Amino acid sequence: MLKPQHLLTLRAVVRTGSFVIAAGELGYTASAISQQISALERQTGLVLFEREAHGVRATAAARQLVDLSIPVLAALDDLGHQVQQLATGATGRLRLGSFPTAVVRLVPPALSALTATQPRAQIQLEEGEPDELVAALNDGDLDVALVYEYGLVPRQWPDGLVRHQLVREDLVLLRARDGGPCARLAGLSRARWITSREGTAGALSLTRLCAAAGFEPEVAFRSNNYDVVRELVSAGLGVAIVPGLGHSPRDSVQATRLTQPSAFRRVMALHRRGNGNPLLGTALRTLRGEMPVAEPYVHPARDTHPA
Repeated sequence: MLKPQHLLTLRAVVRTGSFVIAAGELGYTASAISQQISALERQTGLVLFEREAHGVRATAAARQLVDLSIPVLAALDDLGHQVQQLATGATGRLRLGSFPTAVVRLVPPALSALTATQPRAQIQLEEGEPDELVAALNDGDLDVALVYEYGLVPRQWPDGLVRHQLVREDLVLLRARDGGPCARLAGLSRARWITSREGTAGALSLTRLCAAAGFEPEVAFRSNNYDVVRELVSAGLGVAIVPGLGHSPRDSVQATRLTQPSAFRRVMALHRRGNGNPLLGTALRTLRGEMPVAEPYVHPARDTHPA
């Protein structure tokens, strides 16, 4: 049987590309690391590293073994933690990741409800963008993650992840209220635009919406903070398109829902298929139950079945 410690050592050496650096991280000597890797090679019959004059190079077999070990090591980590929690009287741990806007608008009521029903559970929250959260899910560092997908920027989620649709957001055009440009997208070809960072799904969605209206937007300012976007619009510095969760009404900003069929963003929860965390089902039910129902630009998802 493969030893988990040897697999952890392999993972560290592949990631760092060095026996010495891995030894420093794990608290071993470089000789001990070399012995563990040699033992793993003998046990598996695989060549895991090419020894070179100034270091080591991971083979394809080593990288594949690391990938195969991820769910095993994550399950062992969960088991160890749950045993510890049982010994101290706690009921478990749930690691939740979310993109920033949902952290502000969706997560707090869900966490409040979850901690009310599971007062002795340990709930951890991490913030990040979808790519970061998906990587953490695949590495076993998160149990569930809230992510998004724009209608004009569809995503292919990795195999092995289960999706639960939560809400569908309208995309909303924001303009200064004091006689700003017209509310029709086709009439804004000469406007200055405010959008998220270049290369983000939000910025790409804006480009494609404007292309469908017959023009390329002139982007004057970029920010991933919707509060900043709203203040720039309020100051008359440009117009913007934001998802429903990114809009907070204020007197100086005029909001208009876009009517194009593709002008929306979906929010969903992802988790690894086969994740046996006993809190996962409760967390998913709580998330669905605490989605906003009175928001003018946010609507409960019609499809709440996992995919």
